[in-house]
Amino acid sequence: MPEALRKVAQAILEAPDEAYRLTIVDLAERSGTSTATITRFCRALGFAGYAELRVAIATASGRETRATWETDIGQEILPDDGLDRVLHVVSGNDIRLIEQTRDQLDLAVVDKVAQAVARAGRVLLFGVSSSAAVASEMEYRLQRMRVPTWSRSDAHAALTDAALLGQGDVAIGISHSGRTREVIEVLAEAGGHGAITVAVTSHPRSPLAEVAELVLTTASRATSFRSEGFAAIHSQLLVLDVVYVSVAQRTYERTKQAFDVTVRAVAGHRLPERDT
Repeated sequence: MPEALRKVAQAILEAPDEAYRLTIVDLAERSGTSTATITRFCRALGFAGYAELRVAIATASGRETRATWETDIGQEILPDDGLDRVLHVVSGNDIRLIEQTRDQLDLAVVDKVAQAVARAGRVLLFGVSSSAAVASEMEYRLQRMRVPTWSRSDAHAALTDAALLGQGDVAIGISHSGRTREVIEVLAEAGGHGAITVAVTSHPRSPLAEVAELVLTTASRATSFRSEGFAAIHSQLLVLDVVYVSVAQRTYERTKQAFDVTVRAVAGHRLPERDT
């Protein structure tokens, strides 16, 4: 292995019983490397992300994390299960996926995306199916900060917008699988005109990730009645929410002024609070 990756391997082998409990930041600090190096280490071993590596370490060291994973995440919801079980399985799944996304998220990439969005002349968000709803939510948040943003769910409209992007603009494609043809085409079109392209996907080696300049990874796992695409929504929202807050930090004065104006605009449509 290259020296940096070898440091990560040595840190794991020295204390495998502890390694699976570490966050990606903790492991980077222990090995004297970076989170980006940890991500490269995972990919070099064939893992989609850091979460998969942690499970593999726990399994190899004789821990019961794998069994816990299957119990908490892989449980099947049967037609006659009560709502208490449904709530337990669904909430447990969403919480674990958010934690996985947090642990594997490359903050250096988040920083680059936020910086690009804060400076962008235009931002285009595109996704289909459940990812379209995520794109629409991010559009609303960025527009409220006076970032010129459009989200599209129609491929023809998205391709048209992508063709009009240029240097300094940003195109963000959202696809859990990273194999949605329309999203790949839109990102490729935007990149061909000089825009910064960003992929939000659960598969860092997917075709979408290959055409993107920057890749933000999410976690997902299917359960009964919920496909992986639907399960990825919370992870996608978490990633974009971190980007959103980082953009707000960079544009604090402008954002604060915009928030004040928009709050006043809708204040008359809220019923007064009752005294308790």
